[in-house]
Amino acid sequence: MLLKDLVAASRTVGATRSRRTKVDALAAALREAAPEQIETATAYLSGVLRQRRTGLGWRSLSNLPPPAAESTLTIEQVHQSFETVSAVSGSGSRTARTTIVDDLFARATAEEQDYLRKLVTGELRQGALDGLMLEAIAAAADVPAMAVRRASMLSGATIPVAVAALTEGEPALARFGLEVGRPLRPMLASSAPDVAAAFATTGPASQEVAVDCKVDGIRIQVHKYDGRVAVFTRTLDEITERLPEVVEAVADLPARSLVLDGEAIALDREGRARPFQETAARTASRVDVGALRARVPLASYYFDLLHLDGDDLVDLPGRERFASLSQALPVTLVVPRLITHEVSAATTFFEEMVRAGHEGVVVKSLEAAYEAGRRGSAWVKVKPRHTLDLVVLAVEWGSGRRKDWLSNIHLGARDTDTGGFVMLGKTFKGMTDEMLRWQTERFLELEESRSSYVVQVRPEQVVEIAFDGIQTSSRYPAGMALRFARVVRYRDDKSAAEADTIESVREVFEP
Repeated sequence: MLLKDLVAASRTVGATRSRRTKVDALAAALREAAPEQIETATAYLSGVLRQRRTGLGWRSLSNLPPPAAESTLTIEQVHQSFETVSAVSGSGSRTARTTIVDDLFARATAEEQDYLRKLVTGELRQGALDGLMLEAIAAAADVPAMAVRRASMLSGATIPVAVAALTEGEPALARFGLEVGRPLRPMLASSAPDVAAAFATTGPASQEVAVDCKVDGIRIQVHKYDGRVAVFTRTLDEITERLPEVVEAVADLPARSLVLDGEAIALDREGRARPFQETAARTASRVDVGALRARVPLASYYFDLLHLDGDDLVDLPGRERFASLSQALPVTLVVPRLITHEVSAATTFFEEMVRAGHEGVVVKSLEAAYEAGRRGSAWVKVKPRHTLDLVVLAVEWGSGRRKDWLSNIHLGARDTDTGGFVMLGKTFKGMTDEMLRWQTERFLELEESRSSYVVQVRPEQVVEIAFDGIQTSSRYPAGMALRFARVVRYRDDKSAAEADTIESVREVFEP
């Protein structure tokens, strides 16, 4: 299989918004892969290398040889080159890597060079998310999508599932099972604007649901087995040694083996959530864990139980899993939870959780099994929506399907001391095609200067931005940045002089 075949599929995927077209293009490429090529084809179509580390980055790829005139590279040759690069170490390793990279890129056409550069640096934003890849694997292998998603959930990976489905079909997928000690892909929640909408999504009005406190921590999956405890992140990386208090709490439980889904969070002395960044920094650090634990202790709360003493629970309805969780764990380790069929009671609970410093709630069906994959209707999260009216300071040209539009906007708050604006972050979230077309025209009218990909504009356009919180940031002059910022609407009814001030942002940052 030639690299150009994957490049063509990637180009098709990046050029369309149609989910069906994306899946069809990915599936067609997978069908062309020989059995020994499936692993590499699946990885590259997903936008990642098979090697975890190569020692390469934008700087390493900034001075490439002239491109080849004709496509001759196979995906096996590309994979082998990166395997060799990843194995290079010691004295002279930089020169050795450069030699291998130059040889590889000299055999690539201009389009293939661009593709490989983005593949290496993680910038291949083609829209082939994992959910799409799982659908494409199912289509290419002509097996049920549910069987592919389940196998992927239980194995915690996409590539082995692709190999199994495309070489042996559905019987091979059935052989994937829960293995305590090997992390599962987590079940995810969709979103709703309020509690009533979340209830309407999860089921009939008269049906009871679980309303869980949405703890603003780090998602963790904890496995206890063979006298040890292992802790994994949402992305299935093991962080056991960084969270000794989490390990100790689970080790003390009477169960011999279990798999728990929950959150680790840093709390203050009053039990309120500390800034999310403190939790993130604590769970990310491998250095001097003992001192960090004393300074930023972590609490853990669990909301699901997937395995208990030899019994897998993933296929049981939520009602039974949650009951088993309450029996297996002390109340201090279980997330605050309300079982109700009343929207009013759930709304009151939501307000209580927000006042206590938490993110909101997750409304969960009591009848649904545990299922990873696309965000569905079984779990629905509700958060209070914070908004600010900010000013657009600059805009970046998009990539992939958005390459001809101005997309990523730089956001600024008004500084009453200087009369200028202070940048608080960027976002390209929440933009429709119509909005992208409008803002491209609008910001080119406001253009003051530009670089290769950033257009600086006159600070006149106000935009309403929703966000989930504000965190400390050394990247921006105010020392703050918006978390999960997204566009609500452009405010043509407001002038830049009416935008929110940096002082009002600090009030949110420091309540």
